[in-house]
Amino acid sequence: MAKTTSPLRHARRALTGLLVLLIAGFALNGVGVLVAPGNDFATKSEAFFPKLGLDLVGGTQIILQAQTETGRPPTGDQLSQSVAIIRQRAAAGGSPDAQISTSGTSNIVVSLPGTPSQATINSVRESARMDFRPVLVTGAAPTASAGSQQGAYTPPASLAATPSVSPTSGSDLNQVTPYLQDLYLNYRCDADQQNGNGNAPADRPLVTCSDDGSAKYLLGPVEVPGTSISNATSGIATTSTGATTGQWVVNLSFNGTGTRQFAAISERLVALTGAQNQFAIVLDGRVISAPTMNAAITDGRAQISGNFTETSAKQLADQLKFGALPIQFAVQSQQSISATLGSSQLTAGLIAGLIGLILVFGYALFQYRVLGFVILASLGISAVLTFIVLDFLSWRQGYRLSLAGVTGIIVSIGITADSFIVYFERIRDELREGRGLEGAVETGWRRARRTVLASDAVNLLAAGVLYVLAIGDVRGFALTLGLSTIIDVVVVVLFSHPVLQILARRPFFADGHRLSGLDPNALGAVYRGRGQFRAPALAGGGRAQRSTGEAQRRQTIAERKAAEQQSRSTGKDDR
Repeated sequence: MAKTTSPLRHARRALTGLLVLLIAGFALNGVGVLVAPGNDFATKSEAFFPKLGLDLVGGTQIILQAQTETGRPPTGDQLSQSVAIIRQRAAAGGSPDAQISTSGTSNIVVSLPGTPSQATINSVRESARMDFRPVLVTGAAPTASAGSQQGAYTPPASLAATPSVSPTSGSDLNQVTPYLQDLYLNYRCDADQQNGNGNAPADRPLVTCSDDGSAKYLLGPVEVPGTSISNATSGIATTSTGATTGQWVVNLSFNGTGTRQFAAISERLVALTGAQNQFAIVLDGRVISAPTMNAAITDGRAQISGNFTETSAKQLADQLKFGALPIQFAVQSQQSISATLGSSQLTAGLIAGLIGLILVFGYALFQYRVLGFVILASLGISAVLTFIVLDFLSWRQGYRLSLAGVTGIIVSIGITADSFIVYFERIRDELREGRGLEGAVETGWRRARRTVLASDAVNLLAAGVLYVLAIGDVRGFALTLGLSTIIDVVVVVLFSHPVLQILARRPFFADGHRLSGLDPNALGAVYRGRGQFRAPALAGGGRAQRSTGEAQRRQTIAERKAAEQQSRSTGKDDR
């Protein structure tokens, strides 16, 4: 009795597990959408569906033009490195499918799908050159008046611009020449005055402002370059006791050279007072933070604090982690672009997938009769699981479904159908050998499982290699193909096999109805008893003969030899 109910119990558990998986997937996506950033209802409702890629929905195009100090075009290596860094920034900002390419000898074209956030656009546009400079003088920035001077202020040429006494360190006030003193006093924190600070020489003092324009600074030369940063992460600051302060900060880690430089500088600044005790962190020519040095930092781990939000802290950490661009860029143009393929191409792709699904279902009905509905239901479950996974990747990882990804899903229909065909044919083989349907389902599953897993493993390996080596839309194809392959295994194990275990106990299938697709007579079944092989009777005309021929063609070599030996033994007995 236990053997009879065990497969049925297994089938019920598997189907229950699949139901729980589906409910959990929808619930996870629902919770994720509700807590995801977005203030309007349209954004929330759209988040319940996978986002579309640039080729299907359009986006924003930014053309960056290289600005070199010599005025000459940048080298190919500089452009290639810039493209790689911008691609990493775009991915960290929620646009992993952004298209970044070079144009001509000095331009980079960045195409961001959908409606990217301003933070993502800024991370692409900004060079993110970061330097650490000692503070010499600081004070509140003057408030602009209606009659204030337009354009950047330039001190008189008569003022001395060279120190009369050679400075001994970056914090030495002998660097403050009359020229710099006049520039600092008359400096304004407006856009005209700030332009060009990002390209300021690293070996000279710099007059600049804080990023919010509330304070201005006279800084010493660069003493630690941003290239010395090995890693940068964002998080909430904690006290020495482990309690959180609620303030978002950026945590920095320096490489070996940066650690030694920062340790020497921090030891010097600790002994100073006033503004000279501060160390300015300068990003693209603006001071984002100027903390005081309370203790020497010798382990190469520093922390940037300021008026950060979660988004701004993450954006800065990503910019610093992926490094500064090797050259400066100016935004030549920024405009919205329409879909390169458009909704008509998406519709055509969906129609192609529907036609393929109809053809597969038509073949399944012709070949397997009512059993073909199991294939259709399995394909439906696969589609639902694929939707859940893509939706999760969309709101969690910023994935966007491109036409190449749709193609990968369409191709996977054939892969999924192959698994069912292998399994069903194994069951038919067992029926031809004379087994009952329940035994044929279990034995056929054990034999088909190895074939299905081996086939899916090869497909998954190919998709994995393609995903690692390719970029752009090809990766989208590889991703959906690999996901569909994994989902195929889940569906076969948790749905197709359990459903057949249940159907095997239904009289319609167990008795071999001619429309069930599992009719033993139509399959040319034979009887095996006491190790004997006996061919089915030929009564019934041509159909029975065709069934017998089919059974004989499916015999193994050992079965054919046994049949021939049995035939010779029968002939000898007759003589």
